[in-house]
Amino acid sequence: MATRSLWRTRGKLAVAATALLTGGATATVATSEDPATALKLCTAVPVRLYRNTVTAASIAFDYEYSLWGLSEGSVEKAKVKHEVHLRSARKLQELCFKNGGIYIKLGQHLGQLEYLVPEEYVQTMRESMLNKCPVSSYDQVCEVFKKELGETPDKIFEEFDPVPIASASLAQVHVARTLDGQKVAVKVQHTHMTDTATADRATVEVLVNTLHGVFPSFDYRWLIDEIRESLPKELDFLVEAKNSEKCLENFRKLSPHIAEYVYAPKVSRVFAEMMFRHGFVHCDPHAANLIVRPLPSGKRTILGKRKPQLVLLDHGLYKELDFTTRFNYASLWKALIFSDANAIKENSVKLGAGEDLYALFAAILTMKPWNRIIDPSVDHLVIKGDDSERSERQMYASQFFPQISELLRRLPRVILLMLKTNDCLRSVNSCLLQGSSVETFFIIGKVSSEAVVEAKKLQRKSLLSRLDVLLEEILLEVRLLGMQIALWLLHLRRALTG
Repeated sequence: MATRSLWRTRGKLAVAATALLTGGATATVATSEDPATALKLCTAVPVRLYRNTVTAASIAFDYEYSLWGLSEGSVEKAKVKHEVHLRSARKLQELCFKNGGIYIKLGQHLGQLEYLVPEEYVQTMRESMLNKCPVSSYDQVCEVFKKELGETPDKIFEEFDPVPIASASLAQVHVARTLDGQKVAVKVQHTHMTDTATADRATVEVLVNTLHGVFPSFDYRWLIDEIRESLPKELDFLVEAKNSEKCLENFRKLSPHIAEYVYAPKVSRVFAEMMFRHGFVHCDPHAANLIVRPLPSGKRTILGKRKPQLVLLDHGLYKELDFTTRFNYASLWKALIFSDANAIKENSVKLGAGEDLYALFAAILTMKPWNRIIDPSVDHLVIKGDDSERSERQMYASQFFPQISELLRRLPRVILLMLKTNDCLRSVNSCLLQGSSVETFFIIGKVSSEAVVEAKKLQRKSLLSRLDVLLEEILLEVRLLGMQIALWLLHLRRALTG
């Protein structure tokens, strides 16, 4: 019924939205300090909006027409639905590439929402959005250089490879050598980003507001505020440079036990330290922004293998967690790891989920139903990554879609970005391990618990309260030791059973 309503209203929405956005075009161009850029904006918005509307209508019609009259639960309907999912995902993929910029970033994130969208969408976006981004020509690169620095690359660098080694949604990277002989990576923003970023934001805003008007349960207006705040920062490379420096400095000061891994400490522990100890989090850790390499120092493990180093790329999107938020978020993850139902509820409510949706919030964070979340077994949060588990998650997502929309609406934006970061890390973890491991949650439990104890030490001033924290710290070490022993026994059992 929803798709049929969308199909009937699509023409009116397209005409109304286009008229709304083009009506003030003449005034905008006339009053802008840069009429050429304003003109590009006024022409780009309607084109993008038209593209978006046509794609959405095509997808809606395909679902309505192709599935019409097929019996629910039948083999035939499942087969046809798979084919429609695949066609629709490819249409969406094509739209993202045509529009570029923000749309590619949205496509990248869609590829990490395996708990919320059909597998066909996830796989299509993963296969294309991370490694097939549009590439700016060398002439366009020179145009950016002349605009920003007044010279072409060959005048600024001793060597500059005109062919980029990587391209992403907002920029691409070239290998170069400075005049003093240092080999560097040069990140160059795509020429169209300056002109289209505002247009992208405007079209997303119109689409989200329009869909909410037609379907009130689809309330993703928080996305508009997030894009409005984060996009300018991602497009400002000076902000990115400062974020990179601050990230490394935090590891040196706040996590000295792993500070030798200057570019990136051990896999999994990196983001736990950022979230729970630093309060300064890289919020775009998808697979294309992470590189694992042997530690340059050549250090080896006791088994003789080279130690790994995780290199973090793209420092454009960071979020700071204030002390209270960081403390509550760490406390929540500690409660999730140790299956503490009361603490899960208490800290979920503090973070904005409310007493009615705290269980759903916990389920989204862990990708587990409530009965598994409070299961005391050591591997209760491990994600197997098999088809049955994936189908169960998507069934729950479909069943509780209105509640999920309401939860995302009420959560603070900083927590929404933590959810996005979790989605990215879960996706990377799934690719590496075909699911998740008990060790991953042991690390999260250890770092979050230690962060909670450290925060309490800062808050407690009296001798008696400090003794309470010391006792809590001792009990924590005992629990972590018990968890480690349980891990060893679990590995031993698996080894013995083959």
